[in-house]
Amino acid sequence: MAFSTLLSFTLFLCVLLPCFASSLEAKPISSLIRKKFFDTMFLHKDDNACPAKNFYPYKAFIRAAKTFPEFGTTGSLDTRKREIAAFLAQISHETTGGWATAPDGPYAWGLCFKEEINPQSNYCDSTNKQWPCFPGKSYHGRGPIQLSWNYNYGPAGKELGFDGLRKPEIVSNNSVIAFRSALWFWMRETRGTLSCHNVMVGKYVPSEADIAANRTAGYGLVTNIINGALECGIPNDPRVKDRIGFFKRYTNLFNVDTGPNLDCAFQKPL
Repeated sequence: MAFSTLLSFTLFLCVLLPCFASSLEAKPISSLIRKKFFDTMFLHKDDNACPAKNFYPYKAFIRAAKTFPEFGTTGSLDTRKREIAAFLAQISHETTGGWATAPDGPYAWGLCFKEEINPQSNYCDSTNKQWPCFPGKSYHGRGPIQLSWNYNYGPAGKELGFDGLRKPEIVSNNSVIAFRSALWFWMRETRGTLSCHNVMVGKYVPSEADIAANRTAGYGLVTNIINGALECGIPNDPRVKDRIGFFKRYTNLFNVDTGPNLDCAFQKPL
């Protein structure tokens, strides 16, 4: 090959390869979960029986997801689908309106509630001086993941651009902020590499303490992160079973396997 021809070919590759590279980049999650698919997952979220009727539209979920560009775009196609399924399964349990004999089954009633019913307290940890409670405000569960406690509302609001301590009710009044608060909790690293996102995409590296506590990667560890103090280390806990039930339904819809370690029955709570 003549030098001029080789040079031209090399320049051609230099121009073309970036195009190939960009085509291989992960597409947005809207390419994996369209509105019709979303509505199939949440068959009854807009029923009259659901207090959150019309509060959780597909567009709000997609808009919120854009705030966290690594969500649902990390790893292989199966990994991406599995993470989205895991997130939606967890928020479905947190907001479920289903029951054992519910129409279409108990796992078709996610996103039925937007706020905790009859909270037992105002979820104020007065010992936390970094995120002090505002007089008269309650930090009970709100939004898809039921964001709770002043030490979660405070940093969530700071990172997402709202006053979580003075105006926590915005999480149950604004659909996009509601989804963003849930994704904030999902993506944040609490210690080391521990986060719901990292667990589901293979980036979690267990510490020696995690290994000793049997906190192995899988959907069960995500449950531990979200509500381990109340649900983990308890064999056959019905709440954990409910979370798994949603996950199995959604992974089946995505045509992807669930991965290992679905429950946290033998994990030490975080």
